[in-house]
Parts: sequence; C-alpha cells; structure tokens
Amino acid sequence: MSNGMTGCLAIFDLEPIGRNVFRGESPNPSLQPVFGGQLIAQSMIAASRTVQARVAHSLHAYFIRSGDPTVPITYEVEVLRDGKSYSTRRVVAMQNGRVIFSIIVSFHAGEQSAFDHQDIMPDVPPPEQVALDTLSKKSIFSELPEGVRRWYEPDRLIDLRLPPIELRPVEIGQYVGKKAKHSNIHFWMRIAEKLPEDPALHICALAYASDWSLLDAVMARYGRTVLKADDILGASLDHAMWFHRPFRADDWLLYAKDSPSAQGGRGLARGLIFKRDGTLVATVTQEAAIRERR
Repeated sequence: MSNGMTGCLAIFDLEPIGRNVFRGESPNPSLQPVFGGQLIAQSMIAASRTVQARVAHSLHAYFIRSGDPTVPITYEVEVLRDGKSYSTRRVVAMQNGRVIFSIIVSFHAGEQSAFDHQDIMPDVPPPEQVALDTLSKKSIFSELPEGVRRWYEPDRLIDLRLPPIELRPVEIGQYVGKKAKHSNIHFWMRIAEKLPEDPALHICALAYASDWSLLDAVMARYGRTVLKADDILGASLDHAMWFHRPFRADDWLLYAKDSPSAQGGRGLARGLIFKRDGTLVATVTQEAAIRERR
C-alpha cells in the first residue's frame, strides 16, 4: 500500500499489474479471513478503473472461498459490455491461482426519469443521541460484548482488527441477549475519514461498509449476535446492492436492516440505507450460511 495512506484510501489503493488486472492487499494480515466488504470494494475499484464517465448502480457478488489476508489478491476485470447508457464488468478475485470471489458490476451514464419514489426512512434517534456520552451512562453498556464497546472507544480507528467505519447501533438489547419481536435493527454509520470529491469512490466505500454486521439482522429475533456467539458459524454466501441517489459515505447514513427468512442453514438479510434528510441512497441484500457448532 502507498506510504501515508490510511483507512479506506489505503484499502482502495490497488496496483495495476497488467491490462485490466490489479493487485490489492489486506490492512491486517493477522486477521482471518479477509473481510467480505474489502473484496467487494476492491473489486469495484478495479472495475471502475475500466469505465469512463459512468458510476456503478448495482452489483451482484458471490463469496466462493475464504481469503487469506497474508496473500495479495489479484483482481481480473472482464469487459462484458459498453452500451449507449450502461457498461457491465465481471471481476474475479484470485489467490494462489484459485478464485475466491466473483462479482458483476453494472455502470450507468445517468439520465432523467418521470418516475421517482422511495420508501420512508424509519423514525429513529439521530446519531448524536446514540453516541458514547449517552450510551455509557446506561447500565447496559457494561454488559455489552467487548467487540461492541470497542466501536465507541477513542482509539478504535487505529485498531486494524476493525474496519475504518464509525458505527452507532440504535438497538443494543440483542447484544446482551434480549430477543427482538422482529428482525429490524438500525445502525448509523459513516466512513471514518474525509474522502475526496469522487462519487465513484463514495459508492465503493459504502459497498465496503455495507457488509459489516449485516448478519446480525438474522440473529436479532434470537437475542444473539455473531460478535458474542462462539457457538455460531456464519459466512456470507452472496451480496447484492443497488445505488439509487447521490450521497457521501463520510457523512452519517442510517442502515435499516431486517431478515425476512432463515431456514435450512441459511439466513437472508436486507437493508435500506438513508441520508440524514431521509433520502434513500441504496438497497442491500445478502444471504449467509449460518448454523450452530456441533
């Protein structure tokens, strides 16, 4: 990675090593396995470098094998189509000659439309009301898993075990074993650094953040979390995302998540991402393999 670059900018700093071929690295080689959001974002960065004057509007990805953070990742971009309004790219991520991840990204030139509607943002407290100075006064704070409390600690941004994302969960009961009547959970989130004025970079950054803690929507009904459950095995299988309207990934965004179904060792999570003013900017779905250890 380039000297002097930190956080997301360092993660997105891919090295071109051939025609439409790029190499990326993991920020913390000791953390197993490679974070799924990193694979999504680095693949999108690679694809974006082969497209002119268009930004991504959707992605469909599959996690095929666990990635080894000690080994550089090679991203090979295939140009599938360059049409009048849309461009399509397929990217495969490889380590040691084997595919670990695959994604198709579609890009759009942008246009005016007579159709414009969206869902309404849920009514939840703003990020300032779920900050550390408020949460730490509640008795439940001391009961939270270390991984959740770590989100709030002042030096968390230098901890390479955590992604460079600021997180403020609205509902914290599931982290101390409280079962939710429904699977709806809400997080305020933002990239923890100022990003350049590049819409494509903000899209890649949001794709990176979208994979963090999405599986907890599946666990909310059971009062459980992957951050505290050593008896649960969870692994992302696929990830899809649609980008609707402009946004900044370094501003606070509300991630409203739920899980409509879990069965047969798989759980489905979905999310809507809103700006503070209520603008819907993205939709996410993800299926994960999830089961109890035996």
